Amino acid sequence: MQFNAQRIRVAQVMSTQLITCDISMTLQQAAVQMRKHDVSAVFIANENQEIIGIWTESDCRKIDFTATAYSAQPIIEFMSQPVLHISKCAPLSDVAAVYHQHHIRHLLVVDENDRPCGMISLSDVVRNQGLEHYLNFRLVDQSYDRNVPVLPATDGIDTVARYMHERQVNAVLVFNASLQQMGIITERDLLNVVASEHIQHSCWSLASWPLETVTKETSLYRAYQQLTDNHIRHLVVVNSDEKICGMLSLSHIITDIEVAYMTELEMALTQRNQALKASQKSLFLAKQIINASLDGVMITDCHGTIFQVNPAFTTLTGYTAHEVVGQTPSILSSGKHNQAFYDQMWASLRREHMWQGEIWNKKKTGEVYLEWLTIIEIKEPDDELLYAAIFSDITERKKAEKRIISLAYFDELTHLPNRRLFSDRLDMALSMAHRDKSKLAVMFLDLDHFKQINDTMGHNVGDVLLKQVAERLQKCVHEGDTLARLGGDEFTLLLTNVKDEEQLTTFANVLLSQLKAPFKLNGLDVSITTSIGAAVYPTDATDSHNLLKHADIAMYRSKELGRNAFHLYKPVMNTRSLERLALETHFKKALRTDAFELFYQPKININSNQIAGVEALIRWQCNELGAISPAQFIPIAESLGLIVELDLWVINRACQQVQLWIAQDIPFEHVAINISALHFSQGNLVLAIKNVLLQWQIPANRIEIEITESSFICSLSEAKSVLEELNELGIKIALDDFGTGFSALSYLTQLPINTLKIDASFIANIPEEYGNSQIVSAIIALAKSLHLGLVAEGVEQEKQLHFLKQLQCPVIQGYFFSEPLTAHECTAFIKQYNHPCI
Repeated sequence: MQFNAQRIRVAQVMSTQLITCDISMTLQQAAVQMRKHDVSAVFIANENQEIIGIWTESDCRKIDFTATAYSAQPIIEFMSQPVLHISKCAPLSDVAAVYHQHHIRHLLVVDENDRPCGMISLSDVVRNQGLEHYLNFRLVDQSYDRNVPVLPATDGIDTVARYMHERQVNAVLVFNASLQQMGIITERDLLNVVASEHIQHSCWSLASWPLETVTKETSLYRAYQQLTDNHIRHLVVVNSDEKICGMLSLSHIITDIEVAYMTELEMALTQRNQALKASQKSLFLAKQIINASLDGVMITDCHGTIFQVNPAFTTLTGYTAHEVVGQTPSILSSGKHNQAFYDQMWASLRREHMWQGEIWNKKKTGEVYLEWLTIIEIKEPDDELLYAAIFSDITERKKAEKRIISLAYFDELTHLPNRRLFSDRLDMALSMAHRDKSKLAVMFLDLDHFKQINDTMGHNVGDVLLKQVAERLQKCVHEGDTLARLGGDEFTLLLTNVKDEEQLTTFANVLLSQLKAPFKLNGLDVSITTSIGAAVYPTDATDSHNLLKHADIAMYRSKELGRNAFHLYKPVMNTRSLERLALETHFKKALRTDAFELFYQPKININSNQIAGVEALIRWQCNELGAISPAQFIPIAESLGLIVELDLWVINRACQQVQLWIAQDIPFEHVAINISALHFSQGNLVLAIKNVLLQWQIPANRIEIEITESSFICSLSEAKSVLEELNELGIKIALDDFGTGFSALSYLTQLPINTLKIDASFIANIPEEYGNSQIVSAIIALAKSLHLGLVAEGVEQEKQLHFLKQLQCPVIQGYFFSEPLTAHECTAFIKQYNHPCI
């Protein structure tokens, strides 16, 4: 809370309406004057018009209303004195202090000649303090009077006045039993009685009703507005049941504000005292600070004679105080500056009264060092000039600045130019190419599968690889060209004096060859390839932004077509890049809006001719793009880092369907769910499946997880741990696309795999193609010898089915029996399936 009392003066707030009466005036006449002018106080003046007293509404409580002709008594007998006054030039803070000290509500205001010129009340003060914010944060419940006197309506006015005087209250409630009503009588009502000279037999005739009420939860600001709007000074406080709890008066609000005001005033005075104490210590502290400063300080007189130095001076120069006091600063001269330098320094010092800059000086040992020096001219009260020199050794800082400049333009890891320096050189090269009408090219290089190196061998090893790659690429760069690292595993090349595309292709092949040889990492030979794209000025773009963008697009085309390749930018690539961007945007929206659907393809046990389970297959029908193949959107999910979220969506929907089929008593055995290899390193697969099983309350043996060999090719131990936890839950594990990857038969004995799935690419050409037929026969024999389950997928023709049956492959999946079906269609298929044994 901030008050304006220090800035506002009494004259800006006071009321210039000063109501006075002479000493002969009666109480009744004074009361009439107060009612006429709508004031709460009058001042009493003597024969010389000197104010000698004050009479307020609260003084009405002192009157004995039973006395004969009480209202005819002279006011001089009831006035309060002496009258406290304040200058109209005084700040409001002084007014509040007087109120607080003397427990009064009115002050006489006097001018510069001590003549009365107005009156100021506490209400005038608080209305000018900008207290709305403060009152909004205060509740009625914090300020009202809970001890409310209630008198019977039959009591006389004298009883009410006597009660108010004895209890020092400015209002009472009166209860009318016959009307079952509560009313209120205030000091102002007593004033009205005095003014009218009429004594009612019961006090009820003076009471105001019905009551103006306010709840305890109302803010004081709202209550203050209610009092002001209704021109009253009291509100009855009620609870939520409209039961009377107490009374809130304007004086309560004023007291609340006064306490807050005085608290802040006391704080301000405390701060002033603290400031005075601080100033008393300033000289002592200044000396201590100078002595404790890490900067050297040297003070000389107007003739340049040193008379004081601090300990840091000795630390930095090697000279002690007694060695330099009485000497001149030339004792530190390094000899590296000529006289013109010093003349210019002193001329600037006399003109600006300060000089700042770098200067070479010499230590006691003879070592020359660079310092940052500030010389300040100080004029003492007796007009004597002093000079204070403050300096620090910046030799190391200068070395650091050179390093910072290096970091600003060079990659800290490889020491190659960074993005900023590359952009500067590219802009300069473009200007020269435009002037000379020559060509230049930008190449974008991105290491293939670099993330796997980081994830499996650690980021430190990844950094070593990046440095070795940079060294190899640097050997291929010609003079005048620039190799830069933009970040991560991305490198760029600026090639000037480009003649034709054949030159670029040849150079790109050199780069690809340079990286073919294995890299030595932690004692292991690790091979890595790179994808390269290039864009040519002015054919593909005429500015740096689009050249880099098009080279990047061409690089991604190399990745799409198998990696370890080079492609020049073609305009059609930009279209393809935009299509990919659109696909990414729609994919994010589809995942957010639940736009995917699960289809189910049955698996048939050809021995029992029964459903041996179904495989859940995700499908996406985009409203804008039409049907999108999983082969298109699953790589998108992986590149966007959303594949785990997509997996979790499939797991949840599949388990929901399992619960439904169990409830409908549908004989389906289990549902197979494909899991991305990235889920093993990017998510907690076991916890996710546990949670879904618990959510849908289904047995674990109704779920089969299908994985590919890429799930464990990078980290066998990590994959083994995850698969073993799933196996312990009762989840079945199937190895999908068996034989198409980097198959190592040892995996089959080390991992808890239950089923092998023969990839459809082998099934497509059986039995005609001898090689594929032999591979299928070998896989079936291998599975039988290891007691593993077996599924042949992609079966579409009867001859394929008969061949597999001859080899005793038990489970078949493919279009021969059924295409992938919606959940509803699959339910009907399972119910109706009743083929004879084949």
